Amino acid sequence: MTRNISAEEMARQREFAQKCAELFGENPPIAHVHTFGCQQNVSDGEKIKGMLAEIGYGLTDSPDGADLVIFNTCAVRENAEDRVFGNLGSLKHEKERNPAMIIAVCGCMVEQGHITEKIRRSYPHVDLIFGTNALYRLPELIYGQLSDRKREICVPDGDVISEGIPILRESKIKASVPIMYGCNNFCSYCIVPYVRGRERSRKPSDIIEEIKSVLADGAREILLLGQNVNSYGKELGTSFSELLREINALDGEFRICYMSSHPRDFTKELIDTIAECEKVTRHFHLPVQSGSDRILGLMNRHYTRDDYLRIVEYIREKVPGAAITSDIIVGFPGETYEDFRETLSLIEEVRFDSLYTFIYSSRKGTKAAEMDDPITDEEKGKWFRELLDVQGRIGKDMYEKYIGQTLRVLCDGTGRTQSDLLTGRTPQDVIVDFEGDKSLIGKFVNVKIEEALIWAVKGKLVDG
Repeated sequence: MTRNISAEEMARQREFAQKCAELFGENPPIAHVHTFGCQQNVSDGEKIKGMLAEIGYGLTDSPDGADLVIFNTCAVRENAEDRVFGNLGSLKHEKERNPAMIIAVCGCMVEQGHITEKIRRSYPHVDLIFGTNALYRLPELIYGQLSDRKREICVPDGDVISEGIPILRESKIKASVPIMYGCNNFCSYCIVPYVRGRERSRKPSDIIEEIKSVLADGAREILLLGQNVNSYGKELGTSFSELLREINALDGEFRICYMSSHPRDFTKELIDTIAECEKVTRHFHLPVQSGSDRILGLMNRHYTRDDYLRIVEYIREKVPGAAITSDIIVGFPGETYEDFRETLSLIEEVRFDSLYTFIYSSRKGTKAAEMDDPITDEEKGKWFRELLDVQGRIGKDMYEKYIGQTLRVLCDGTGRTQSDLLTGRTPQDVIVDFEGDKSLIGKFVNVKIEEALIWAVKGKLVDG
């Protein structure tokens, strides 16, 4: 059941923030926040930093000497969890040197009962554990630590939406705006529905007001976030298409991006909307995961290879020049080399601009974790390298098609290929490096593409 946190409760949290600030007096402490994982976690990290700034903490990029360390965690892949545990272990000696130090772990990892129990049992120097549904309560939880230092675990059930949390954004040019939380798809390999909860959408009016605010502050790229943005608004009687049209109608030159998408909900209506909305990027990241219908069934993806190809065909019909990227999982439990070859043939047929590729990582609590997995890691590694070779050849060709074209680029920093260049991205999400003055950072410029690399292009500024 979705619960909207009341304005009164948010006011109560601001009172706790003020109480913390009064405890600090004229000696503000320092906090370090380390975020692991996806863009949704990064967005949560910006909220954590916003609340800490309101409480009175200064922020540092290093845990060394910090009075408060928060690990904002990810549960999607095992290596992310291993890194968290490694970092927690390294803080034990720091805590011995500074017993007043507060160590907290939050985010998706602690929504898993066995993980919370492991931290409770094996990492006694961790003071505070709180889940995603308790994020808005951070001022209260910090005040509790400052008042009596009693260890607390706060991982409440239920799915919440909290409006009005202060945000300290990492970029002035790009702003991430969550439009929904949770997921209803229950793909057999994915832990997200179990740690993020069921789908729940923010009100369009709240989203629009947040976007207007960040645009007024100078943002030029809006990234709309959700585990499956295509299903936004179903419980509110609206849709992602309607939201895109409303955002697109706002004044000014800016770019609208979104992630993540699920093919089962990528409708013709949505593609038509994107084609008609000039501010929406021409980049379609549409995770397919496998080219084998048998494996897609085991993954509980709710579409077939042919379904996916029809979506790609319609995108290329309605949005000429669009870039299409995807995710691929190699070595899913029960996958054979014949299944893998079907994935390779799909890659050859679609000709993706780029791919995010992963060797399957088992997640306790998912259906896939219970499946037989007879293929060795060595064999999966061979398949993985074969896939990279195929996509590497295709990707190079896809980047070369931009040579000679003049593309609109949002300049967002210094160069990726050379430090004396500027860099930015096109509406197709292609990285472009070019010569120019740093005063152009944060502005849209036109760049004529002259050279294609494996993962980026280089060009020259042109007028217009």
